[in-house]
Amino acid sequence: MTREQIDTQILSILEEKFEIVSPGMDDDLREKHNFDSIDAIELLVAIEDMLGRALSPEEKKPAMEIRTIREICSYVEGLG
Repeated sequence: MTREQIDTQILSILEEKFEIVSPGMDDDLREKHNFDSIDAIELLVAIEDMLGRALSPEEKKPAMEIRTIREICSYVEGLG
């Protein structure tokens, strides 16, 4: 999956599941969009669905520190 495909899919997930429309890639999800820990877990489940596999606890751990959409996309890209 290319970075452009990842960006498009993550933006689609954010719009469909969290009603975040046209966000900036550097928006702080917690501050600007009231994203909380429950939302983060739901996003991880959506990422697993997108990738077609479950993430290991080691792969999930760094996700809890992510704050921006750009960081989410980089995280997914790093999962390869």
